[in-house]
This record gives sequence, C-alpha cells and structure tokens, in this order.
Amino acid sequence: MATRHLVRTVILQSLYEWDFYHRQHDLVAILERNLQEFASGIDEPDFAWRILKGLSEHLKEIDETIVRVAPEWPLEKVAIIDRNILRIGLYELLYADREEVPPKVAINEAIEIAKNYGGPSSARFVNGVLGTVYRELQAKQGLPVEEAPAPRQKKRRHAAAPEQS
Repeated sequence: MATRHLVRTVILQSLYEWDFYHRQHDLVAILERNLQEFASGIDEPDFAWRILKGLSEHLKEIDETIVRVAPEWPLEKVAIIDRNILRIGLYELLYADREEVPPKVAINEAIEIAKNYGGPSSARFVNGVLGTVYRELQAKQGLPVEEAPAPRQKKRRHAAAPEQS
C-alpha cells in the first residue's frame, strides 16, 4: 500500500502545480512528468490514472461538495494544498470503487497527507470535511452514522522543567 500513498502524493503535487498556475497547463502532462520523475518504479501506475480521470470527470461536483460542507471557506480561499488533498479524498470517498479504496482508507490517507504536506490545522480541516461527507453517505444509505476516523496525534515529548533552587 505504500505505492498507493506515493501515487496520491504525486497526484497531489500535480494538482497543486496545475491549480497554482490557474489550470493553464495540461494536467495529464504534469502527472506524466511527475510520475516519471518521482515514482518511476511504482507497481500500479493505472491507480494514478484512475484517480486523475475520476477527478477530472467529477471536479465540479467535488468542488461543490467542498463549498457546501465548508461554507465559511470559499473554495478560492482554501489553501491550494488543502483544496487538492480534499479533492483526492472526496473523489475516493464519493466515486472510487469501495472494494479498491474503502471509505475509511480514503479518509485516513487524506489526513496523513494533510499532516505531511499541509499547515498546522490542515489535518483537522480535511478530517472535518471528509468526516461530514462520510456521515452524510452513511445516513443516505440508512446505515448507523459512525464517526470518521480521527487524525492520530503525534506523541509530543515535553522537556522537563528546569529545577529551581
């Protein structure tokens, strides 16, 4: 599964570049270049192309979902990195084959990527948006609504307070 994590990060990098340059460059060419440069030996290159194709086909609906679930954050005001992490996570949550990518895996992967590449509150923001959509999906399917996985906190070591004499 480390291969899929790498693929998601290369897709994130590609989406970031595409979005940063206001969608002026060919996203397929960007992903091709990035896969070759950063993930040339991956086992499942088709996984990357399925995500890109699905994102392209559903981008409008995915962006509308972000706007609906996080109304206090206009899409253009969401950090580029967070916006594209959400796009990948929402594509996998809403449109990907659930046998291939179970919902909790999609959410966990997005949270981990947000922790590694986003800002200090990115993981919480991504978890909030994806968790809301996950609960909505469960409710639509008549399933008991359960919480989405919470971001794992990194253990922090506290320095001992200096002794006072």
